[in-house]
Amino acid sequence: MGNNSSLMLRDEEIDVITNETEFNRNQIVRLYSRFLSLDKKGQGFLEREDLMNVPELAVNPLGDRIVDAFFTLSGDELESEKRLNFRQFVRVLAFFQPIDRTKKNSLNGRKDKLKFAFIMYDLNKNGCITREEFKVILNSMVGANITTDQLDKIADRTIEEADVDHDGRISFQEFCKAMEKTDIEEKMSIRFLN
Repeated sequence: MGNNSSLMLRDEEIDVITNETEFNRNQIVRLYSRFLSLDKKGQGFLEREDLMNVPELAVNPLGDRIVDAFFTLSGDELESEKRLNFRQFVRVLAFFQPIDRTKKNSLNGRKDKLKFAFIMYDLNKNGCITREEFKVILNSMVGANITTDQLDKIADRTIEEADVDHDGRISFQEFCKAMEKTDIEEKMSIRFLN
């Protein structure tokens, strides 16, 4: 499958994807091979359930939210169809590249990584995180390890600290401010093999 998968990608497509994402040719071919292995039905696109079959996502308490963010950030009109073609798949993975300050990858800067994280919390996609949305995510991360009362207190305190304009919710700007001291560049980076 290794060399055959590269034959299905045209050189022009690889060049365009390289320019958009800064993945090198070998990384793109490897990602294409992975894409094909996930596309079990051979449709040329991935659906939600294809990504949920990735073992690392299936066991991740935030796997469902990560997959949802894949479709929200695909960058095309296909979001409503909940399908990802290869180019969209690679564009989303580019968010997880380590930041190389000598390059201009417009897909993996600090603000882009924060936007990805924000979308995972913004369950109803209305541009803000409410106390209830935060509690849902927090509960999925800690499960039965804390009581409902503890969960409420953590949610209240988090909203109180991050909610600068005191409207009871966290906007993207407030989220960015709250995350100022977090090394999001490192925490949201995956080393892709060459």
